[in-house]
Amino acid sequence: MSDGSDSDPYPPISDYALLADCHSSALVSRTASVDWACLRRFDAPSVFGRLLDWERGGHFTLAPVGAGDWQRRYLDDSLVLETTATTPTGTVRIRDAFAMHRGGQRDPRNQLLRVVECTSGTVEVAVCIEPRFDYGELRPWLRRAGAAYTAVGADSALVISSDVRLDVDVERIQLIGRLSLAEGERAGFSVAAQVPHKLDARPLDAETIQQRLDETLDWWRRWSSATTVNGRYTAQVRRSVTVLKGLTCAPTGAIVAAPTTSLPEEVGGERNWDYRYSWVRDSTLALAALSLAGHADVARGFRGFLMRSCAGSAEDLQIMYGVYGTRHLPEFTLDLAGYRGSTPVHVGNGAASQRQLDVYGHILDAAHLWRESFDEIDATEWRFLRQLVDQAARVWREPDHGLWEIRDAPRHFTMSKVMLWVALDRGIRMVQRDHEDDIESDVDWWCRVRDEIRHAVETEGVDQRRGCFVQSFGSNELDASLLMMPMVGFVPVNDPRMIATVDAIQADLGTPPHGFIRRYRPEHSSDGLRGSEATFLMCSFWLVDVLAMQGRQTEATALFEALLGVANDLGLYAEEYDPATGELLGNFPQAFTHMALVNSAHQLTCAEAYGGASREDVWATAQRMATEPL
Repeated sequence: MSDGSDSDPYPPISDYALLADCHSSALVSRTASVDWACLRRFDAPSVFGRLLDWERGGHFTLAPVGAGDWQRRYLDDSLVLETTATTPTGTVRIRDAFAMHRGGQRDPRNQLLRVVECTSGTVEVAVCIEPRFDYGELRPWLRRAGAAYTAVGADSALVISSDVRLDVDVERIQLIGRLSLAEGERAGFSVAAQVPHKLDARPLDAETIQQRLDETLDWWRRWSSATTVNGRYTAQVRRSVTVLKGLTCAPTGAIVAAPTTSLPEEVGGERNWDYRYSWVRDSTLALAALSLAGHADVARGFRGFLMRSCAGSAEDLQIMYGVYGTRHLPEFTLDLAGYRGSTPVHVGNGAASQRQLDVYGHILDAAHLWRESFDEIDATEWRFLRQLVDQAARVWREPDHGLWEIRDAPRHFTMSKVMLWVALDRGIRMVQRDHEDDIESDVDWWCRVRDEIRHAVETEGVDQRRGCFVQSFGSNELDASLLMMPMVGFVPVNDPRMIATVDAIQADLGTPPHGFIRRYRPEHSSDGLRGSEATFLMCSFWLVDVLAMQGRQTEATALFEALLGVANDLGLYAEEYDPATGELLGNFPQAFTHMALVNSAHQLTCAEAYGGASREDVWATAQRMATEPL
């Protein structure tokens, strides 16, 4: 873990806080440095990026001189961050946010706001604004423009405003300054992304910056007032729901997996990926979490995004898309040092072109559950879904790269087959309920294939010696994705094979001291990459769900509360957690970890009240449970 020394300047991943405005994002360190920011859109090149290269990436630092104690929090259920620093001479408070306003879905301000205020004594604050474009590879043209400052390079531009005079360091290409504040005095900063050929360098005064910060907090309060959860884990659920909203692309409805790229699953290793895109699987799983919390509008937005991105054609389905619907996400590497030497640093994601057959089941399951809980499936959407079922029936015998996107030879992954079974099962159910007169639906064929898939899974996807399901046909290895089998209704949760599978997963993939689990064992099941990885937080929440469904309530609750304990001080989670070091690892914050937390909180409630629930039960009770304790 970084100790902040010169030899390792990178803070732990858990030191960061998220800022987002449903268009763009930034990460702010515990000591008030913006070390990552993509201002125009989630997947845009960074303008501050020293998180991936401390020397070249750029940053925006507000450093109270002599600060020895740092405290921080989000204001209410918002993404407005408040950091308090205590110095020998006084105390200073820094508030950070992306500017939000009514109408921002179509007309975002793309503006980072920072307001620093002395709350006691006197405080000096050193300011350094060092923009770097294209992930740190481009040093911009930085200059004063009247009362504002501009940074321009290639297709990027920033307008920087402050009521503090800043000096342009032409050699280092920085804005630097030092301000002295007495109690009650404050200073504001604004960094707004623009396009170079439409540059508007009119500055914002301190009063306007403060007004926009207040407007942003009001926006979040209005939005979160619709969040309908209460009870045992209210604070954690509300925080996770707010994170999911912040990671939703307002113009399209897509949910970005994480706002960062190449934060490592293993420090110093090569398991570094760009997660600033929308995975169909993750997003469909997130719909239940948001609907449970009273935000079905976000789920509706993603349904529209999926239809537009696929153009209504099952044959063109991808596992992931850019958040604006981009289909081609070519993967390339940047010449950057990487977080704590973790290379390569990627932009784009080659997994977009992989074959992952489970995606059919996730879409059909979400559509079926949506239909059961909320409203009808219209004719156009049904035509697309029917095509997906047909395609699932045609391809089920083929191998794929699996849910975990292995970069090795395709295999017959058990969970991929199960999700193809789900696609057929849900298609059959929807025909039987709403579309009996649809002559295009070959239900007899679907039923035959569904039975063939079940037979294959139950014969080739089981370790006969241990009596448990396995990762892939012919393998004896375990895979945490098998925990989803009872959630999607393929097997009863207390089926002897499922009980054996849970026990085997805990034995083979569990890690002391809390029993968090890994996805699989790379050392025993090649995924085409070197090195290993830590425990996978979403899978550990899945284990909570299944334990609760099996009636192992005490064990499920203990695991859930242990998982709550590894969030950072703001309630944020990464993708993975290393019990040996106590570090959060992987891209941060991770949407599907927060999604899993919300669903597990609900699952525990269902287990306490009703003795367990399937995922269908979770959706079917979404509206009713929104007003009952979570």
